[in-house]
Amino acid sequence: MFNHKNIKKYSFDTIPINEECSLMSKIFMKEYDKALVNMFKGANCNPYEVGHAGCVQARQINKNSIDLSWYPNTSTRFHEVSISIPKDKVKICIGCYGYNIRPHIFVDHGWFEQLYTREYSVFALIDAIGVKNAIRNNLLTKKKLLLLRDKLDSLAKKYKNISFISFADSLILKSNWSAGYFPKSMKYSYKPEIFLKIIKEIAAIYSKVLGLEMYAVLTQGSNEYYDEPMLHISNSQNHICLNSLGIAFAELLAIERSVKEALKKEIHPPAQVYMDEQYYISLNMKYEFGKTSKPKNVYEAIMKTGVSYYFYSSCDELLSNLR
Repeated sequence: MFNHKNIKKYSFDTIPINEECSLMSKIFMKEYDKALVNMFKGANCNPYEVGHAGCVQARQINKNSIDLSWYPNTSTRFHEVSISIPKDKVKICIGCYGYNIRPHIFVDHGWFEQLYTREYSVFALIDAIGVKNAIRNNLLTKKKLLLLRDKLDSLAKKYKNISFISFADSLILKSNWSAGYFPKSMKYSYKPEIFLKIIKEIAAIYSKVLGLEMYAVLTQGSNEYYDEPMLHISNSQNHICLNSLGIAFAELLAIERSVKEALKKEIHPPAQVYMDEQYYISLNMKYEFGKTSKPKNVYEAIMKTGVSYYFYSSCDELLSNLR
């Protein structure tokens, strides 16, 4: 296959970087090769009609893997997720000379299906502001903290598809989403905007109960505990597992560290919400809002290649400009 003179074969080390490519299961290699040859012969044939393909861009070629930007949705929102594919799962990468056909990366079928059928997550870290002073002034009484817990219980009951882990003065939120996979009738279920609504409600609870303001950090991406509940609670009730690797939370903390440094150096003013760029860009905002031109700052991402940014804003500004 792929021996026609108009077909270019890329070695693993020469797969195009920062160029839009199609990701496809190896089971379509023969059919795609046939479609290309028919197109070269002048037949009314569209190779893009073959199989089920995903849109990706390679960001970095490593010794045994490729760092990719994967786009599970670019039709109803611009949704980018950073992933990595092992070298042994890549079967071939081909392109075409003289034709407007983007390169195709063919991969192991099981790996491809897992990419689309596994679950991913949105994560939020929420922290109260001024806790030290509140403790020193004896403002965080047991009565207030129990009331706060009750209010969060009620909020969690309202949003049953989101996990709430609270530490009185801070919270971790997590929800799972699916990229959708047509061959198995799975639907795309990513709805990041709901987190903004929840954060606004949490801010109101903290203000009313504790008299404290809060801020939130948000990100989204892979979750290695796919096909598992959002939380695991042991039968003995004394072990809670978030069913997530610590990398997601390291990413949240990396943004938080950069925010604190930026505030200390007066690079930008404090904000209510700090969002990893992939989460922020995926929000369905009004076109006239011009979301990519809004304030942002650099942070050192854990699992992304190249320069990464976080955007900062308020819940009210974001919610009022949702499409």
